[in-house]
Amino acid sequence: MPPENPASGEIKKPRLESPLIGTHSGTFHADEALAVSLLRSLDKFKSSRLVRTRDPAVLETCDIVVDVGGQYDPERHRYDHHQREFSETYSGEHLTKLSSAGLIYKHFGSEIIASHLGLPVQDPTVPILVAKLYDGFIEAIDAIDNGIERYEAVDQDGKPTKQALKPKYQSSTDLSSRISHVISPAFRVLNPVWNEPVNNTILDTQFEKASSLAGSEFFSRLDYFSKAWLPGRELVVKALENRFSNQAQDKLGRVLIFDSFCPWKDHLHTLEKTTLTESSERPLYVLYADESQNWRIQAIPVSPGGFESRKALPEAWRGLRDSALSDLIGIPGAIFVHASGFIGGHQSFQGALEMAKKALAEA
Repeated sequence: MPPENPASGEIKKPRLESPLIGTHSGTFHADEALAVSLLRSLDKFKSSRLVRTRDPAVLETCDIVVDVGGQYDPERHRYDHHQREFSETYSGEHLTKLSSAGLIYKHFGSEIIASHLGLPVQDPTVPILVAKLYDGFIEAIDAIDNGIERYEAVDQDGKPTKQALKPKYQSSTDLSSRISHVISPAFRVLNPVWNEPVNNTILDTQFEKASSLAGSEFFSRLDYFSKAWLPGRELVVKALENRFSNQAQDKLGRVLIFDSFCPWKDHLHTLEKTTLTESSERPLYVLYADESQNWRIQAIPVSPGGFESRKALPEAWRGLRDSALSDLIGIPGAIFVHASGFIGGHQSFQGALEMAKKALAEA
């Protein structure tokens, strides 16, 4: 995670009233809607008035300006990204150019997350969550606002090519799309459509609704990551430590065991980068009890969000269920193996472990 700019401290300009936030007038996008909401989550901006204008003289009176003004100057709290020379990214590891949402998050992210969770900024969980929220929420908004395609065509060596990728389907359910279009006649939180009446008052009202929507989704994701995702990290650490135990019954440590499901994929891939540098050291299967107390065997994916497995369950098992599967593999109590081989089930832990051992034995 990049170090935050010292400019994220208290506003230096003395004012008797709350700091003034400025952004552009007219139609709006998810990035500035979210940027404003993130700022208002902080005590120092909680009751700030918002000015939507493109008038430089009016913007000059604002304490902080986002997505307009042609300047990126953290010392003066100017956070625009439309300048020709602008090339700021979140960190040296990121390639996506920032939007106003990413800029505000880069400079205020730790403070925003710590404040929402009631933690000191120095708490060791804060940087983990800051990085997760950027990668899992903010970066997509940055990319969409800057017109960056989600997919890049590559050749067999992984090098980019000029071949265009045609999407197999369209998606209009992401936050950026919902702020750009109408959700329903009864609850429109976005830009008016082309054949509706529009003026600055209407747009300002709609912007406030869009900003509220963007903020609620961000903090909903933060609550999930802090309350459900982050606690899984310690369980993954323990599973990695115990993978050579007698319970796993694999001398190479290729099976991880959890007593119940937890969000393990992101944590596993992150921890592997620092603890398991060789691909041959990395586990291939995860076992865990499901909600009905049956056991699942899941192939670990090559990447956290991908569908390709490091070692899918054997081809001959795929798509089979119950007795047909049990008879084939010689393990009574088998429940199923998915048609793609990424997951299977058994009535007991021991049965799921036997499935893992047989799958590992196959070339």
